Amino acid sequence: MCDDEIHPGLIQDPTLSRRKFGLLAAAMTGVATVAHADDAVEEKDVEIKTPDGVADAALFYPKGKGKWPAVLMWPDIWSLRPVFRQMGRRLAAAGYVVLVPNLFYRTKKAPVMEGAMNFADPKDRDTIMALAKTVTPTTAVVDAKAFVAFLDTQPQTNKAEPIGTQGYCMGGPLAFRTAGAIPERVGAVASFHGGGLTADGADSPYLLIPKTKAAYLVAIADNDDQRDPASKDKLKAAFAEAKRPATVEVYAGANHGWTVPGSQAYNEASAEKAWSELLALYKKALA
Repeated sequence: MCDDEIHPGLIQDPTLSRRKFGLLAAAMTGVATVAHADDAVEEKDVEIKTPDGVADAALFYPKGKGKWPAVLMWPDIWSLRPVFRQMGRRLAAAGYVVLVPNLFYRTKKAPVMEGAMNFADPKDRDTIMALAKTVTPTTAVVDAKAFVAFLDTQPQTNKAEPIGTQGYCMGGPLAFRTAGAIPERVGAVASFHGGGLTADGADSPYLLIPKTKAAYLVAIADNDDQRDPASKDKLKAAFAEAKRPATVEVYAGANHGWTVPGSQAYNEASAEKAWSELLALYKKALA
């Protein structure tokens, strides 16, 4: 995993509770979004066999009878933890079967870090970067195929519809790689403050765009854009050349990590805007 896919200075609270998450959402939307999602959604801890071992993950889907499009949600560098469970519930409540895997199952079950985590702290940084290096372009393809196959075995999944995949921070490139690995299945890709999407090298995620059949949403953090302003132009050019429908947008004033409640950079207004854009993408592309 390229260091460019990780932004320094992040502070995350992996123990963010349902109540805290609900208060954050209610403060922005005026409704108890998460409490409603918990009432409407089934949640299961699952284990998924892959060629490299057994991955721990969380599965969410709407309560009641029915079938819904599936979504593979790739978390950020801190991997599967309470806040991403809450995000999975929220998306499932909108009418999707959602899988949130532990990125680092080859090394450690989730949660992979305990307590507040600061990327600026050398000990925390060294620990999480050692885990991040276990995720490579090769393992990403192995995992994407296994996770999508698992979703397609679920009785709640509507296999007649394409699946969506979304990623945060280092999960952004993983979403791109999922679309490249299973183009006939993936209909929508979303990246939120994804790092290294246009990194140098033959295995750069954006080079997979011509192989895919998906529509894209790429939401870029303001400070990431300042660090690499050419990246968005490379993405736009690649999407245009491949004739892939895509929205590439820099979120002014929103820094890396702004979509994840509990992070130092969390920005409620911009996070809700990004969430609305995500639902609009899925409504159009996964129907």
